[in-house]
Amino acid sequence: MLIGELSVVTGIGRQAIRFYERQGLLSNPERTGGGYRRYDDQAVTRLRFIRAAQAAGLTLQEILGTIQLRETGQIPCAHVAGLVEEKLADVRARQVELEMLAADLEQTVLASQHLDPTNCGDDEVCHIVTTPEHNLNRPRFDAASFRVERMASCRRKLIPRSANERSG
Repeated sequence: MLIGELSVVTGIGRQAIRFYERQGLLSNPERTGGGYRRYDDQAVTRLRFIRAAQAAGLTLQEILGTIQLRETGQIPCAHVAGLVEEKLADVRARQVELEMLAADLEQTVLASQHLDPTNCGDDEVCHIVTTPEHNLNRPRFDAASFRVERMASCRRKLIPRSANERSG
């Protein structure tokens, strides 16, 4: 099938298909006498895998690594399971981060209802976010620091796998 047909069958645009080829995610197809790309059913299967892996949160680099394992004769399921476990830990860390941020924003909203806009100094843009009283004597949530610490904590909890377990 030609690239247009492959695009229709998979729902993936022509430019994306060409991009996946350039990135090594999709094998370079055979060419017709006129130079058109001719794809087989393996391309459909591969593109569906790429999209499913992306939907699971895998990056293109992680997907490429998984494809390379398969192409060297290894079964990449343990490798993919490890990647998905990491993604889940990242999502859970982000959920905690968002909960903390939501609590901080709720406090800011409540505090803003008691602040007088005329009390903003000329050197401030808006005292709703800079007035210490609105924090109720607690430090503001630092999302970046929290994310780094939480992700490190989650990764330490993952059980390291040997190379043999990853390929099985």
